[in-house]
Amino acid sequence: MSDEIRASHILVSTDTRSKDDAKAETEALRQKINDGADFAEIARASSDCPSGAGGGDLGHFGRGVMVPEFEEAAFGLEVDGLSGLVETDFGYHLILRTE
Repeated sequence: MSDEIRASHILVSTDTRSKDDAKAETEALRQKINDGADFAEIARASSDCPSGAGGGDLGHFGRGVMVPEFEEAAFGLEVDGLSGLVETDFGYHLILRTE
């Protein structure tokens, strides 16, 4: 397993909406991506993280950089794999491993 990966993500924050609403919104975004929508376009339009402006790209990162739930999901993906919903203290994430 690689010590460093590259990934993009979409964050639907629970700071600005209820947990249930954030979860439902994230599930809807995941469905759009599964139906063929471009991940980067969805990130630019919908992510609550500043990385959304760059299509959700987080660049390369190693272990110990991200919160544990995010790291476990990201490192568990194959290249081009899309995660299920990943809950952290920030809200719900969709993670796309790109390298």
